[in-house]
Amino acid sequence: MDGYAALGEVRVGVRFGVLGPVQVMADGRELTGLAPRHRAVLAYLLLHARTVLSADQLSDAVWGVTPPDTARAQIQAAVTAIRRVLREAGEARLLMTRSGGYQIEPEQLDLEEFIGRMAAVQKEADPDTAARQVRDALALWRGQPLADVHADYVESVRSRLEQRRLAAIERLADLELSLGRHEDLIDELSAHVAAHPLRERLSGQLMLALHRAGRQADALSVARAFRGSLVEQQGLDPGRAFVAIEQAVLRGDAGPQAQPRDKPAVREPGRRANFLPYDIPDFAGRAVELERIAGLRPGATILAIDGMAGIGKTALAIHAAHRLAGRYPDGQLFVDLQAHTAGHEPIEAGAALETLSRQLGVPAERVPSSTAARAALWRAELAQRRVVIVLDNAADTDHVRPLLPGASDSLVLVTSRRRLVDLDGARTLSMDVLPARDGLRLFTSIVGERATAEPSAVLDVLQLCGFLPLAVRIAAARLHHRPRWTVGYLAGRLRDERRRLAELSTPDRGVAAAFTLSYRHLDAERQRMFRLLGLHPGRDVDVHAAAALAGVACDHAETLLEDLLDAHVLAQHEPGRYTFHDLLREHARATASAEETGEARHDALTRLLDHYLRTAAAAIAVLYPFGGLRRPSLAEPATVSFQDDAEAGAWLDAERANLVAAGSRAADGDWPVHAGRLATIVHPYLDGHAHHADAIIMHTKALEAARRRGDPAGEALALLDLAWVRWRQGRYEDSYEVCGPALDLCRAVGDRLGESRAHNTLGNVCLRRHEYERADRHLEQALALSREIGNPVGEAYTLSSLGVSHQRQGRHRAALDHHRRALALHRRLGNRRGEAGVLDLLGQVHRAQGQYERARDQHRQALELYRELGGRSDEAAPLNGLGEAGRCLGDHDQAVARHCDALAIARELGNRAEEARAHEGLARVHHDRGRVDAARDHAERALRVYADLGVPEAAAVEAFLAELG
Repeated sequence: MDGYAALGEVRVGVRFGVLGPVQVMADGRELTGLAPRHRAVLAYLLLHARTVLSADQLSDAVWGVTPPDTARAQIQAAVTAIRRVLREAGEARLLMTRSGGYQIEPEQLDLEEFIGRMAAVQKEADPDTAARQVRDALALWRGQPLADVHADYVESVRSRLEQRRLAAIERLADLELSLGRHEDLIDELSAHVAAHPLRERLSGQLMLALHRAGRQADALSVARAFRGSLVEQQGLDPGRAFVAIEQAVLRGDAGPQAQPRDKPAVREPGRRANFLPYDIPDFAGRAVELERIAGLRPGATILAIDGMAGIGKTALAIHAAHRLAGRYPDGQLFVDLQAHTAGHEPIEAGAALETLSRQLGVPAERVPSSTAARAALWRAELAQRRVVIVLDNAADTDHVRPLLPGASDSLVLVTSRRRLVDLDGARTLSMDVLPARDGLRLFTSIVGERATAEPSAVLDVLQLCGFLPLAVRIAAARLHHRPRWTVGYLAGRLRDERRRLAELSTPDRGVAAAFTLSYRHLDAERQRMFRLLGLHPGRDVDVHAAAALAGVACDHAETLLEDLLDAHVLAQHEPGRYTFHDLLREHARATASAEETGEARHDALTRLLDHYLRTAAAAIAVLYPFGGLRRPSLAEPATVSFQDDAEAGAWLDAERANLVAAGSRAADGDWPVHAGRLATIVHPYLDGHAHHADAIIMHTKALEAARRRGDPAGEALALLDLAWVRWRQGRYEDSYEVCGPALDLCRAVGDRLGESRAHNTLGNVCLRRHEYERADRHLEQALALSREIGNPVGEAYTLSSLGVSHQRQGRHRAALDHHRRALALHRRLGNRRGEAGVLDLLGQVHRAQGQYERARDQHRQALELYRELGGRSDEAAPLNGLGEAGRCLGDHDQAVARHCDALAIARELGNRAEEARAHEGLARVHHDRGRVDAARDHAERALRVYADLGVPEAAAVEAFLAELG
């Protein structure tokens, strides 16, 4: 049942879906914001609902035996993204972090609802009611299960789910046959049998339905087709149940459940004509697309198949037409309209109509001269026929509209590189690249044993081909004809981006040639946008960035992007964001280099970098309004505005990879000032969300650019930011070594703000080392400088650091005084994140004073405030504080739970200090409970991390381990 009843109210909650594209619904709307990798992790969690899954299990599921080096980080990022989406719906509690990993507890999941409804069918005695229940269950399916998920586990799971669906379809057919509805079933069963020709029960049911409808010959034709397929593909004979139905048909016995029906007249088939091209024997995959085509009902059905060059549109249409030949007994027709054929002009409608009419057997003398008359004759000839027609390689809607039938039971398959969105009455099917397993099957079918001997290298080749069927075929054929090459050698050649497209092309055809034709069919303005997008250093682009690149208004940029999307030279995986297929991106870059002047390319990238600088500054100003002193001033405002923290954070999340790529491009090119400013601007966001790897890249690039430019002030800023990131990572020695030169540079250029930051960082490094006298000297200098230059933010953070130093030296009253002054400053500034940090530190002081309830209350306030603000990077500290306070109060269960939560977050975000603290806390709680082995295990883990960090806490844990024996 949907929803939840409690206290007389109906609670809708969040509804999850895996029986189709992965879906999260709340209040009747779909929640967005999950990238494909995030959906892969969510789907696997949902398929194992209420089970704790470790990060390693999720990694194995997503990537199999060849996970990337960043697998764990990507899993953690996916969990964070899923939580963010659930938090929007107020249901973050549904995804929990446990000691062993992650666990989701969906209250509404379409798969569970489907299973529940099918279980109810088994208990239903009335076949009519049972049939309705099965149809209701099948209505939950929205297409191929996990349709938008690409991961290692998907194919096997999808196959199992499809088996469930087929079993339900077969159950429904049995019920409908028992009710005498055999005529209504025929079209439906025909589609399923065409999609699953080796499914014995479906073929038997179709035979029975046809026989009871008086179509004995058609029933026996189904039997012959099934027997032939079974012998050819599996070398088997049908089972007893199938043979029994076949014999009943031969005897004319309709069976005990048959209902009397008038035998319909059977039309004699006309002349059979098959003009389909050769169906390639190594056709691989496309099961979803084939099933959708097979499920189309007769009746002048038009399906427009679109997709980028080389995606396999023609191969799919021809393969489907061959498979469906038995359902269209009057012929299979084909015409290549040549809209994207090198060296040829598109075939005009009149010429195509003449070709099609002649294929139907119309004599040449009966074909009229005018296009309108030919179209009328064509429609008249099709009116009494059932044929399948492939109109290949169409330019646009106008190109194919005169070729469409009128009233007819025919099927028309149109292929085009453009989306034919205005083709009235047509269904559309947009093709994507091959799934990994289908690509592997295609490559192996061409290459043979060499492919099975180098599975990892094959995956490399497939990825370098972008799983584009044309590229995969050419790469495989190239290897097949070079017996001395290994797959690894081929992969090595393809890794060279400068020659990759050449490697995937032949003298007269190939990927580059196909892309060039698509490009030439664009008008000049869209060609320019295509070229300039190739200059973008990141993976995707939004409308504002595209507008900046091209120097046009946003509305116009969106029109151009949508047209490029319809032409399939761009793709869209998330609303509002556009990207290239990897090979098309290389083609766009090469085209830009060839056709755009150096000045034009430089101007476009300058506009793009200016856009990222201004928009990032606007977003940071909303999220971190207290850091204005350290942000560089920009001459012009951003063209994008943000209403609140959520909008600003969403933009930064979406553009993070692009900002990192833009910073690197700026540093390596002619924009060193942009590199430094961009790194400085986004530092608070990267730091606050624990994106330390990205921060290292940006600040290192900014440092290199400043040094090349001879900019000591920029060098000092980059060193300061790098020093802080190293401190966050627990690399205290590196932080100290970087911060010393930064301090000298700040003094040399008179940067008092930078000088205070350097002293603050050095003081915090000394705190970690328990060098309290040195820490106090640095922090007191930082405090004095902050007050001197009027920097209340720096003053507040330095006061709280001094409070930590006082607390650790046993000066609790002084510690409380410093923390309270810091808290007052943060509250006056409205810095709620700073406020949360001080509340957590106050909890530590109260615990040191023996005021455990008060400490727990402070840690709880800090945790709640962090969670309200979003971003999980700071949650580990108050969670550990709650664990430590709980242990002191004897609440061991709560202590273990809080330390486990802290440990999961610390591992996820790379917070090594809090990871060690969580292990130490768990060790001491387990020791209190007499669980010596568990205490020893966690203590050893804590010791390893503390020793790696090089901090004195290691000695205390060593002593604790000695106590344990």
